[in-house]
Amino acid sequence: MPVVYIGLGSNLDNPQQQLRSALKILVETPQLRILADSGLYQSRAMTLPGDETLQPDYINAVVQLETDLLPAQLLDTLQMIEDRQGRVRAERWGARTLDLDILLYDDLQMNSERLTIPHAGIAERDFVLYPLQKIDNTLNIPGRGPLSELVASVSDKNLQYLGEFNE
Repeated sequence: MPVVYIGLGSNLDNPQQQLRSALKILVETPQLRILADSGLYQSRAMTLPGDETLQPDYINAVVQLETDLLPAQLLDTLQMIEDRQGRVRAERWGARTLDLDILLYDDLQMNSERLTIPHAGIAERDFVLYPLQKIDNTLNIPGRGPLSELVASVSDKNLQYLGEFNE
């Protein structure tokens, strides 16, 4: 079965609880088998260039899982979970109750109108790279290189580890 890494993020409506609820739903989804999680991290919100609108900090995590779902089916499943938790898709990089992104799907590389794997911003995002590293530092990001090199190229000064999901 393919090994997949999912990025989780929230900065609205009790973000830590949003991620814990999302993890519970992922665990209960029959086509998914959770292998590992990174624990919770806090990071500053990303904004569009030129937009200095203040948003609450994000709580982020990464989950490693196995699935027999194809990438588009997995995306549909993740978007249903987001919707179930009140996700509103109003603006790019806007505040949100829950964001679930397919970061990696085995060694697959794809770029369609609906889905890009590896995730388009994976190589620049500390809130993705450090949690990935906590799960598996030996990862090679298809088309981007070794995870250890990508981690070395970004700072973690805006990132704080908060602990495990169950704390």
